Amino acid sequence: MIVDPFMSEVRAFLNRHNVLTLAYRDAHGVGACAVWFAVDDRLHLYFLSAPHSRHGQALAEGGQVAFTVQKDEQDWQTIQGVQGIGLCAMLRAGELDSAWQVYTRRFPFVTHQIPDLNHALGTAALWRIIPTWLRLIDNRKGFGHKQERWLLDSVSD
Repeated sequence: MIVDPFMSEVRAFLNRHNVLTLAYRDAHGVGACAVWFAVDDRLHLYFLSAPHSRHGQALAEGGQVAFTVQKDEQDWQTIQGVQGIGLCAMLRAGELDSAWQVYTRRFPFVTHQIPDLNHALGTAALWRIIPTWLRLIDNRKGFGHKQERWLLDSVSD
């Protein structure tokens, strides 16, 4: 198996953090929201959100998004994060099982019987972002240190 250091570093970073900021465009302009996410071995990102939310309506037919994940409480010398662009869509029946396993492995509490959570999950859908471009930022390696890569072939996965 060939190990890609960049992809391994991105995956490790994403696995250490829970919140993704999702940016999108709709008829009202640009918007952003924060969602909890899980990542699989192909760096596909999964999150739960209601289809009736603003971003849910904007992405109902799928579409391009931008996203960021960053470490909280950083000073300028230790800034770390991932920026990305990708294709986002609500998952359909045949795609849900494996994605749900990825998500619940990361956040097992969503399977517990918690009334408020169960109500929210009843209106939520599982979404996937397939990254087409990624940038890893790590100022610990020098101010403004960035590595980036286009992942156009990941769209056809």
